[in-house]
Amino acid sequence: MSPKAVRLWTLQAAIGSVVTAALLSAAVWGLRFAWWDWVPDWMLRNAWWLVALYAVYALARVVIVPQWRYRVHRWEITADVVYTRSGWFSRQWQLVPVSRIQTVDHRQGWMERMFGVATLEVQTASHAGSSTIEGLAAADAQRISEELAERAAELRDDAT
Repeated sequence: MSPKAVRLWTLQAAIGSVVTAALLSAAVWGLRFAWWDWVPDWMLRNAWWLVALYAVYALARVVIVPQWRYRVHRWEITADVVYTRSGWFSRQWQLVPVSRIQTVDHRQGWMERMFGVATLEVQTASHAGSSTIEGLAAADAQRISEELAERAAELRDDAT
């Protein structure tokens, strides 16, 4: 994965956290003007704690998660298998035989274009057998997708 992906994931987490915090703050602020008899008064007075707790969570999400994700997610492509590893606390290894690949796509959203990274999608007939590799350098994603598509076509021709 490209080290630029860490900056992308950090920006995405920051934007999502700011939007969520703004919505949560507006909801808490709106509670001050709500006259709900069924909501305890102590809860209305202390609703700001929700925003404070979310801010702590959001800070960890923005600072820790992208770095950790970069350290644990791995991929490798050999002559006949695409290996991917993901997971935080429990790890998941996925092996996709090149001979089973039906399509290989690389895509690049507008934020990914800003950082020069792309996502590679390796798809098989089975949804469980498909794999996604995020955070590749854009040129690498294009090159790998073309190589995998050619190799998959060669192996399919040999199998028939």
